[in-house]
Amino acid sequence: MVTNLAPGVYFEPADSVVPAITALRTDIAGFVGVAERGPLNSATPVESWRQFQSTFGGFLGSGYLAYAVKGFFENGGRKCYVVRVADRDLAASASVELMDSQVPQKPAWRIEASTPGVWGNQLAVQLRTTHRAQTRTVIEPGVADRGSSRVVSVTNFERGTLVRFFRASPPSINLLGIVEEVDGKTQRLIWNEPLGPMFLSGTPIFLESIEYTLIVWRRGRVVAIYEGLSIVPTHSRYAPAVVCISPVQRSDVRDDILPSSPPFIIIPKQVTPNNKLEPPIALDGLVVDVPSPLLLKGGLDGLATVSVADFIGDPEDFLASNEDRADRRRGLRALELIDEVSIVAVPDIHIQPVPPPVTVPLPAPERDICLLDPPEPTPPEVPQIFPEQPPTFGDKDIFRVQSALLAHCEEQRDRFALLDPPFDSVHNNNVGPAVILAWRSRFESKYGALYFSWLRVTDPLRLGGQVVREIPPSGHIAGIFARTDFDIGVHKAPANVELRWVEDTTVLVDETIQAGLNQMGVNAIRSFPGRGIRIYGARTVSSDPDWRYVPVRRLLLMIEEALDVETQWAVFEPNDVYTWGKVRLAITNFLETLWQRGALAGGQAEEAFFVKCDEDLNPPYERDQGRLRVDVGVAPSIPYEFIVLRLGRTFEEFEIAEQ
Repeated sequence: MVTNLAPGVYFEPADSVVPAITALRTDIAGFVGVAERGPLNSATPVESWRQFQSTFGGFLGSGYLAYAVKGFFENGGRKCYVVRVADRDLAASASVELMDSQVPQKPAWRIEASTPGVWGNQLAVQLRTTHRAQTRTVIEPGVADRGSSRVVSVTNFERGTLVRFFRASPPSINLLGIVEEVDGKTQRLIWNEPLGPMFLSGTPIFLESIEYTLIVWRRGRVVAIYEGLSIVPTHSRYAPAVVCISPVQRSDVRDDILPSSPPFIIIPKQVTPNNKLEPPIALDGLVVDVPSPLLLKGGLDGLATVSVADFIGDPEDFLASNEDRADRRRGLRALELIDEVSIVAVPDIHIQPVPPPVTVPLPAPERDICLLDPPEPTPPEVPQIFPEQPPTFGDKDIFRVQSALLAHCEEQRDRFALLDPPFDSVHNNNVGPAVILAWRSRFESKYGALYFSWLRVTDPLRLGGQVVREIPPSGHIAGIFARTDFDIGVHKAPANVELRWVEDTTVLVDETIQAGLNQMGVNAIRSFPGRGIRIYGARTVSSDPDWRYVPVRRLLLMIEEALDVETQWAVFEPNDVYTWGKVRLAITNFLETLWQRGALAGGQAEEAFFVKCDEDLNPPYERDQGRLRVDVGVAPSIPYEFIVLRLGRTFEEFEIAEQ
């Protein structure tokens, strides 16, 4: 602090800027379902359909998740979080073991698929020995230190390099060593152990590095090549440290970092029961240069016994260990760690499994005999893979999951649930809309909405020889939510918007049917001639008139979350008039911006909202308790559902009045 001693003008900083409150993103969705591959029970951010394919695979006959995510991005979605579910006790990663060449029956490397699933049984690996560095060395006569030797070149040698010594002239040698340090100034290599007496003969001895190249195949095609791998743990290219999943990719709490696509395989470090790393394998290395790639085996999807608990997760136990709490956090509970999720759906609880089509192996590519490059290794013959099929869940299980979905949103208080109608309600033409109305009567919540019916989309798999497949609409609906939020705002009803990547609906809803659905809070998806297929409803599954409309509920959720996040600066501030004014001004500016955008009703700002934070709300007793109270009231704009045009005749003209 500057002390003013001499007369003059001095400047002191005084920050009087009120922290601004900004609207938060409400377009980010969370999906829970079945995928071909990818991390289990971990919320993984995805920002494009191609990124989903690289992380979780493509379309499946045993799940709707890929179709829902595709529909989300096709309809305007920009980011979502995906949680893959399976029976964690049965799901397993395919693997193969490379044996130590010196110790029989001792595995040196265990190469396994990066994530569980039968997809890993389509992987194959091939290991080759390579030598990037060659030179010669000799220990000068009279040098007592045999822990180092002078070489012609230290290029491509580094700490941890495995080296083979050899000499063709008698007496021949064939030894192995590890570089401890590299002294480039004196052109010397320091070894992990002193060299033997045979190096003192003065005859040059040649040496070369020993490294490995790992080739990964999938479905008969090379998908990855890892070069320069080492079996020495101190080497920078130590295989378990290179062929692995980074800690950022395994984390489910870093929502600010978008992970890269996971690798196809990993080489985990060998761990003993005492949780200690095993000693390095024998220096003569691995059984390599096998004539054909080795297929990975033992991959399981864990879908045959998947249950409702895998979709919901286990209740929180704060007295449990961190590992046990992480095991309980699966399915929906994996999304609890992601604050920015605002829309949640579980389409795969409605799954109707369809066996995958029999695939024909791709023909080998023709080779130009004029090319001089070495021939490629022979592709492995991949057996036909039949993924596991999950069970078909009944209405009791579907109701349990959707009830947990609504409870999840009510507990988090920052997200909205999209409910899909059961399969029977959209495929049983004998009972009409009575089934979906009975299903709607089971729910009472302002944190969710129910949409009717299912959608028919183009199916790249051609399951059962069909060109289209019927899927739940929640993925497309979430995309519409995101599109309207970006184009206009969260206050805009996500309705009367054309759906993309849709061929038809499973049920033709006309005005008569929708009249009954709308009054019960079921949002219809209708087909209009010349206008395409559109969402034609924006009601929640609540009977409370104050929370009847989806945009009203979502607008209030956004306001609550924004005020919660952006007023954290006021904690531990002095509870005085100055702080009250700053809080009141920040909230007022935020709400006035929303009113100017049309999110709040009223011709004047005073009619749209009010903010109160004064002595009346904060008497001395409240301040002594360390509490600051603020009253905020808003009048959200309500969407038009019915437009009545009154047409009447006047003198020699017609008059149209909007009511």
